Amino acid sequence: MTLQHHLPADIERTSLAIITEELNQMGLIFPEDTAPVVKRVIHTTADFDYARNLHFTPGAVAAGIAALRSGTPIVTDTTMALAGISKPGLAKLGTTALCYVADPEVAAAAKQQGTTRAVAAVHKAAAAYPGAILAVGNAPTALLTIADQIEAGLRPALVIGVPVGFVNVVESKERLFAVCQECGVPAIVAMGRKGGSTVAAAICNALVYSAAEMLDPRARGWK
Repeated sequence: MTLQHHLPADIERTSLAIITEELNQMGLIFPEDTAPVVKRVIHTTADFDYARNLHFTPGAVAAGIAALRSGTPIVTDTTMALAGISKPGLAKLGTTALCYVADPEVAAAAKQQGTTRAVAAVHKAAAAYPGAILAVGNAPTALLTIADQIEAGLRPALVIGVPVGFVNVVESKERLFAVCQECGVPAIVAMGRKGGSTVAAAICNALVYSAAEMLDPRARGWK
């Protein structure tokens, strides 16, 4: 067997070219702003369903890029999503990513209030960084709490809602997206059951790379 490519940059460029060609064959051509997000998620998952189930409020991608360029942090609901976000990209933008789910104070608050750590983490994030980018890849309870907080006046720079699963997942995404539309909060949501921390990280990276002008892997120091 002879491998076609073996360098990371070549593999990524070829993969994205294949994705673009297959999307074209499906008759799916995306606007310039959303295309990098959709293609990054498909590149991460090899799942073309995301070409149809990723929903964007108007201007969501531009809002996320602008927020990152102004130093807005990203707050995730899992350490897995946190680990997957490009640290060199964040550093170039002069910002950071955080996750409160393992915070002892969050664990104590969740136990005291009889709720999940995800819910308690959202409350802490809302207090510490009310204008952050919120990226949820696992916990529908976090999305529902964010929706409640938005109705109460919270205005995050962007909400990424892509939890995966079978219980409250579809409903939480639909509610979050509807609330964001009603309140004018930018949102990117994967409707349906699919999603996960890797998808949340992929969306964040698409935004980070776009904001830092690192979409081409050569800009990330790859050969």
